[in-house]
Amino acid sequence: MTRMEPFDAREREDRTDVLDWIDDGADLFRRQKPDIPPKHLVSYVVVVDGARRSMLLMEHIAAGLWLPTGGHVEPDEDPYRTAVRELGEELGAKALQVASVADLPLFVTVTQTQGAGIHTDVSLWYVVAGDEKMWLDVDPREFRGYRWMSFDEVLAMDSGMLDPQTHRFVRKLQSKLPQAP
Repeated sequence: MTRMEPFDAREREDRTDVLDWIDDGADLFRRQKPDIPPKHLVSYVVVVDGARRSMLLMEHIAAGLWLPTGGHVEPDEDPYRTAVRELGEELGAKALQVASVADLPLFVTVTQTQGAGIHTDVSLWYVVAGDEKMWLDVDPREFRGYRWMSFDEVLAMDSGMLDPQTHRFVRKLQSKLPQAP
């Protein structure tokens, strides 16, 4: 995480918070749904079509939000392995054959959840190079549906329909991708 370049002051603060949390010897893994311990790790897997400047968002049933694929890091699981596992579980084995997860997360956030079982998610946002035409076998138990959305569409969405940090993620992602022709 120390190799991640913060995008803005908020990410710099979040990264410092996470590193201090780890150094304090806290339990990093969710042991019991939804909030034990009250702060735990999540790996997001953001599938991005760089050529079309779009990303895949899922209509998540439990959260009631449009979110990237991903999930909670299992006890003693490496967050990168979580990203790969979640990609296969949520989008199907064929997605794993054509997509490759970046070794390091692009973004880190510390966010308090809403609704029942309020807790803090420490989210590592991994990027996966994908294609809007790639085969997806979406898990219907977790998602009502999915949509490829242009970065501009995502930025135009009400942040209340997304993870509250999604707009910041998209801005950081745009700053890292080559400029569109």
